Amino acid sequence: MTDSSAYLVSGFRTPVGKYGGALSSVRPDDLMSLTIQKTVEEAGLDPAAVDEVIIGNANGAGEENRNVARLAWLLAGYPDTVPGITVNRLCASGMSAIALATAMVESGQADIVLAGGVESMSRAPWVMEKPTTAFARPGEVFDTSIGWRFVNKKFTGMDKMTYSMPETAEEVAKVFNISREDADAFAARSHERALAAIADGKFDAEIVPVEVKDRKGNVTIVDTDEGPRPGSTPEVLSKLRPVTKLGDVTTAGNSSSLNDGASAVIVASQKGIEKLG
Repeated sequence: MTDSSAYLVSGFRTPVGKYGGALSSVRPDDLMSLTIQKTVEEAGLDPAAVDEVIIGNANGAGEENRNVARLAWLLAGYPDTVPGITVNRLCASGMSAIALATAMVESGQADIVLAGGVESMSRAPWVMEKPTTAFARPGEVFDTSIGWRFVNKKFTGMDKMTYSMPETAEEVAKVFNISREDADAFAARSHERALAAIADGKFDAEIVPVEVKDRKGNVTIVDTDEGPRPGSTPEVLSKLRPVTKLGDVTTAGNSSSLNDGASAVIVASQKGIEKLG
């Protein structure tokens, strides 16, 4: 019987840029395209052999709209015979893309799938509600980088349905009995480990450097994650104020940040691996 397992063959990512940081001038479809190219080339893979491209994206409101999986693949210069789909499960979108790729391979629907995720919160647009009647003034305006927009009125009276991400974090902390001290300690340890890994070069092999041009045409190579902050000790983090009125656990220091970046992996079947080497 043929092995129906799914295998990870190749994987790369851009550095993770912070909101308004080093990657803020780069379009998300370009970040994804660059990552796709590196992942395919390093695997020695003929792009035409890819059965499907599946990319996760949470925002979908700006330059990554209209199926960024397909557009990034084409921007890489690869064949238009390869289909692509974009999936949205908000924060878990990239993981869902890989899970879908795995399911396709395990079920025999595909032998080679490129999966991953992309986001540029720096370039997330402001959006304006369109008037529903002629000559009416525009409606509400939303920043798409965080939270809901154009919420269905049926949700507004429902408990917890319109929580922001920080408010949801407070709810999660209550459900799982996570204290402020627990959250700060975890955050401090995370920063410490990330900084140590960067210093030791442990991320170097998986990162695709990104060329960034300024307005004068000068080029800077971005190859290091911007998120980890030196000095993020539990003592320092404990002095930060909570960011919601629902509790005292969630702060700017122990929350996940808004970021820019892209990642990709190749998920393959045993048949695909044997055929393509």
